[in-house]
Amino acid sequence: MGRFKNNKKSRVIVKPISKKNQEDVSHVTGDKIPKSFVFSRMKLPGSVKQLQMDLRKLMLPYTALSLKEKKRNTLRDFLNVSGPMGVTHFLMLSKTASALNLRVARTPQGPTLTFKIHQYSLASDIAQSQLRPRCPPDLFKTPPLIVLSGFGSQELHLKLATIMFQNIFPSIDINTVKLSTCQRLVLLHYNKDTKLIDFRHYSIRLQPVGVSRRIRKFVQNHQVPDLRNLQDVSDFVTKAGYGSESEGDEEAATVTLSSDLGRVNKGATKSAVKLQEIGPRMTMQLVKVEEGLCTGGIIFSEYGKC
Repeated sequence: MGRFKNNKKSRVIVKPISKKNQEDVSHVTGDKIPKSFVFSRMKLPGSVKQLQMDLRKLMLPYTALSLKEKKRNTLRDFLNVSGPMGVTHFLMLSKTASALNLRVARTPQGPTLTFKIHQYSLASDIAQSQLRPRCPPDLFKTPPLIVLSGFGSQELHLKLATIMFQNIFPSIDINTVKLSTCQRLVLLHYNKDTKLIDFRHYSIRLQPVGVSRRIRKFVQNHQVPDLRNLQDVSDFVTKAGYGSESEGDEEAATVTLSSDLGRVNKGATKSAVKLQEIGPRMTMQLVKVEEGLCTGGIIFSEYGKC
């Protein structure tokens, strides 16, 4: 564990990002890799503290998962630590008697966008609502893709929100990206009527079209199937309830792979794209944009001039 000290009374303790992920420039795009701190400016209730941990996990691998903040830490303390580590963005949660807010800021000079969180669900809530939750161990080894919907407005504050969200995750080159690195997706949808933003986090998986679930699991897991109740091994493929279990064969949900991906998804064949929500989930509203890092002139305020 590495420690960065400002003085004896105030310090921020950070577990550094693993060495293999410490490169500052993407070898694919040549762009600087954005890195983040997710922290709070005050004591949070238990559920909001878990939301903070869920957000840290979502921002992996280019974030400080084990960042330890203290009550006496100031914003300057986090800035002093962020410089040597190449941190480009802060995500700051705060809870008052009337609102739960998320500030997203570009370091070291801003801007800062403040979102009011109207509703949220933890990753554990999402998993408990699903019959078969999915979270493979290598899911967070690569950063998520970012998809923005409904942000095509010419209003300045929405343009700034678009730029902020686009730059908070590493960019990709669609011509050279490896399909195996596309494991997760973050979707933000802006509703111009309600002014609310739906924030969703999904895992991505591919399934070969026309292949039954039983056969797919057999190929993927190399497990010997239970054939005790079958008259012939061919029944494993042809019997109703086995061969009819293929999923996601709709044309609109399929892609043709350019290369092999795993044991069952082969290049030049069609595979169905499946999204499964893994959380956290938030419904939030952009309420303020400041020029600097939590300070400076107010570019936009939902509640009028301050």
